Amino acid sequence: MRKLVGLTMVAGMLMVSACNTVAGAGKDVSSAGKTVTKAADNSGAK
Repeated sequence: MRKLVGLTMVAGMLMVSACNTVAGAGKDVSSAGKTVTKAADNSGAK
């Protein structure tokens, strides 16, 4: 029973850290997209 509880806790921590990592990656991609958009707007390309 103790092993099961321990494994469940470790699995939960891994899932939470994975969600934070994915969220951070999403923010990075969003930031990069905004930067490209600003550069395109500033270049005067239509």
